[in-house]
Amino acid sequence: MKMKSGLLALAMSAAIATPFATAADKPVVGLITKTNTNPFFVKMREGAQEKADAMGVDLRTFSGKFDGDNQSQVQAIENLIASGAKGILIAPSDPVAIVPAIDRARKEGLLVIALDTPLSPADAADATFATDNYKAGVLIGQWAAKTLGDDAANAKIAMLDLNSSMITVDVARDQGFLEGFGIDVKDPNKIGDESDARIVGHDVTSGAEEGGRRAMENLLQKDPGINVVYTINEPAAAGAYEALKAAGRQDDVLIVSVDGGCPGVENVKDGVIGATSMQFPLRMASMGVEAVLEYAKTGTKPSATEGLDFVNTGVELITDAPQDGVKSTSSKDGLGMCWG
Repeated sequence: MKMKSGLLALAMSAAIATPFATAADKPVVGLITKTNTNPFFVKMREGAQEKADAMGVDLRTFSGKFDGDNQSQVQAIENLIASGAKGILIAPSDPVAIVPAIDRARKEGLLVIALDTPLSPADAADATFATDNYKAGVLIGQWAAKTLGDDAANAKIAMLDLNSSMITVDVARDQGFLEGFGIDVKDPNKIGDESDARIVGHDVTSGAEEGGRRAMENLLQKDPGINVVYTINEPAAAGAYEALKAAGRQDDVLIVSVDGGCPGVENVKDGVIGATSMQFPLRMASMGVEAVLEYAKTGTKPSATEGLDFVNTGVELITDAPQDGVKSTSSKDGLGMCWG
């Protein structure tokens, strides 16, 4: 009898630990990422799975075959609608083209949360959980300007962006950097309309190392005196560094970036990148799972962070050359928080 009581207590404890006792009771939540190979999305999936396991959620994961694969994401949404999912977390490959499929899901009663990249229009999703990409840009812009000091007035800046589509993440980081550096951004929703003579030019990288190298080579041909390089992400920064190294300029150019992946933080430690703004994909996804579960239980939808039109999942500047007035964390500490 004593053994039975112990087993009963264990069973009750397990039921309390997770709100759903059997697999049949578990609400289905879908996570759809752009790819399943990018370390950012790998970490996002880890965060979602960890939270799903802790809360008794049946997490079903999908991804595009490549970055930009909208059709695979549409098929994943249709699959989740058919399976009776309670909600979908999606990092959209095409924020515009995915909207009709999102509309169908919401009409069926699913909560849809965009992760990292807002839909276009943003209110096509019930909420967006994302890095404050504008702030991420502002932080590296402020750091670069403070690092240069009086020489910031005569800087020669290369802007290494993502692509020609001007998706919101790309625009926000680019324009945030310029604002942080002290440059008039004209239209904050548009890349490349600035008139400041310090900007040598913009080029695209596809967020890849090879693209960063090629874009840096192009801009060095335009002006070999470039001394500040903004990059959309850390792989592009690594490529830019290789191009600068080939030109013998690696030691007298500041490179700044955004991501917070472990290879990028290692590059801060090694002096390849001067500063990077870290984002938190694990936190982003785990918060999303919690939000869908809350919606399943109470019908309550997440509210945006005060003063923003999305739920801010945090950003932190990583550098080993801190500057007064710009809050930052060392690469040593950053390696304990990074992803990938």
